[in-house]
Amino acid sequence: MKKTVVILVIVSVFLFVSSGLSIYGFLRNSITLSNVGSVKTIGVGAYWDSACTNKVSAIDWGMLEPGSTRDVIIYLKNEGNAPITLSLSATNWSPSNASNYISIGWSYSGEQISPGNVIQVTLSLLVSSGISGITNFTFDIAMTETG
Repeated sequence: MKKTVVILVIVSVFLFVSSGLSIYGFLRNSITLSNVGSVKTIGVGAYWDSACTNKVSAIDWGMLEPGSTRDVIIYLKNEGNAPITLSLSATNWSPSNASNYISIGWSYSGEQISPGNVIQVTLSLLVSSGISGITNFTFDIAMTETG
């Protein structure tokens, strides 16, 4: 009888553990889903040539006279993987009042630039005829993606 009780206990424990493992295994079921997508990267490069081999790092506008305009042609390439539209701004003027007398513009009309495409842009620097007291200047040109 003791032997039967011991065997029943062992079988009961085995069944309990077995069912517990089955429940544990059932609760631990998981599913793995594959993901496919893309990350939007934004980037615009400025180059001196249409083949985009010579990057623009600085523009030397040279000696300018009051009331004059100087044009520089550059090429912009959409180096991201999404279409972009750009805006232009000038920042970090030195001296700070130079922006009152000097302005920057461009020939870009706001068209969307597809990934990998290159457009020619003319940057125009206009010096007011009323400028005085400024003999040298520096500023940064920012071309920003707008949507």
